[in-house]
Amino acid sequence: MKKKIHYIIPPLLAMMALATANAQELKPVPKVVVNITIDRLRTDYMNAFLPVYGQDGFRRLMKEGRIYAHAEYPQSRLNRAACMATVQTGAVPYDHGIVSDTWLDRKTLRPVFCADDDAYDGVLTGDKSSPKFLGVSTVGDELKVATEGKAIVYAISPFRDAAIMGAGHAADGAFWINPLTGRWCGTSYYGPFPSWVSVADKKNDLDSYLSTTEWKPLSDLSGNFSYFISGGMKKPFSYKFKGDHRFAAFTTSGLVNEYVTKFVTECLNTSGIGNDDITDYLSITYYAGNYEHKPVSDFPMEMQDIYARLDKALGELIRAVEGKVGTGNALFVVTSTGYADTETADLAKYRVPTGTFYINRTAGLLNMYLMAIYGQGQYIEAFFGDELYLNHKLLEEKQLSLAEVMERCQELLLQSAGVKDVYTSQRLLLGAWTPGISRIRNSYNPKCSGDIMIQVAPGWHLMNEDSQDDQMVRESYVPFPIIFFGTDIKAENIDTPITTDYIAPTLSQVMRIRAPNACTTASLTGFSN
Repeated sequence: MKKKIHYIIPPLLAMMALATANAQELKPVPKVVVNITIDRLRTDYMNAFLPVYGQDGFRRLMKEGRIYAHAEYPQSRLNRAACMATVQTGAVPYDHGIVSDTWLDRKTLRPVFCADDDAYDGVLTGDKSSPKFLGVSTVGDELKVATEGKAIVYAISPFRDAAIMGAGHAADGAFWINPLTGRWCGTSYYGPFPSWVSVADKKNDLDSYLSTTEWKPLSDLSGNFSYFISGGMKKPFSYKFKGDHRFAAFTTSGLVNEYVTKFVTECLNTSGIGNDDITDYLSITYYAGNYEHKPVSDFPMEMQDIYARLDKALGELIRAVEGKVGTGNALFVVTSTGYADTETADLAKYRVPTGTFYINRTAGLLNMYLMAIYGQGQYIEAFFGDELYLNHKLLEEKQLSLAEVMERCQELLLQSAGVKDVYTSQRLLLGAWTPGISRIRNSYNPKCSGDIMIQVAPGWHLMNEDSQDDQMVRESYVPFPIIFFGTDIKAENIDTPITTDYIAPTLSQVMRIRAPNACTTASLTGFSN
């Protein structure tokens, strides 16, 4: 009897293992993965405006989604381009190379836009673009590699930087609204312009649309509901988009997200996305910031209506995707760029510590200080934002130690009013690890960042008199979520804080592909596949 049992057990175990394996193999991957990044989305606003929402947008996401309520970025100096790159790559600017939308080219000492590339002509735009500054792979890139190019990958955004970062290197196209003409445009980098884009552009001509459209509150509810303590709506708002600036203004209005959704719907209906069992990928950008980046305290009802219309656009997008591939066959992830437009209130009026730190004057004074020590020369070669660039060639000619010069600069700058801290490249690369320094280091990249990064005190203005750039410094945390919704997602609210670099490896796991090549973060637990 024992011998019979001995012979029976191994085949039985093999059959059980085979059955388990077959069950796992039969579990399908999503037909479409939709990665939605909402520029400047805030959890407090998202929750506050719940009374003005319908049932198909935020309410459905909150009811059926897995919500990580306390999300943050693993880097400082948040901006749309760098944050989009982090979401798509699962890496930080130190690795992916996108530190901001614009930085200083060390060779030419001229500003460079993150998506510029003279090698590739624009399509329906004068801007020449490619992802050449994005130094690592994205989720979409890895999906293309895994499917031998068969997956369809598109990025759609009101903004050029977000479209290029969302598309990565291997996509079938990146499309954004030309702020000068209102046309949906792109770049020759991704190959021939798809015919469906031209059809969609003509079908939903923005110039014609704006000539007959006013932006008013979506409904009486959104026009009268009051969340802000500044007093709510002082008078009904109504905007007509006219003049040369009309298209740029439109991209920061409450109407832009619905317009983007119409274009995405045309993409779903005519591009071939979701037509087979190979997973396709859409990167979509929406906008939830202030109208024309004006203070929300001056335009509270516009902000509330932006969220009401964003909710409507999300509902329409989810319906369009599920209508194409079926409920349960799409995976959505929704997050934010994690920052907000700064307010311009006069803090001195309320005796809150404030002042103005002039980066141009500081660069001049610092250069005079270095000349007094080391002799004549232009030691501070350039400045940009809150960063200083040293003249490496001059230091080599004078046989000066770069580390010593940076240390002297740091000592002097720390004595300046309005300076909270100073970080040299050496301090960031070699200094002791702390959470604060880690985030600043993650935002630094040796190829394009300055030698010295000045951390201006909160409440102070960072002013460049040469360019007239004036930025109010604020370090307050902007709350925002990461929401997964769709394929095999169980509704759950998770309070554990997580960072946005978890998104890329988690999507990769669900699609059964490799994570992007600079992503060192593990996927989130509890996801199938």
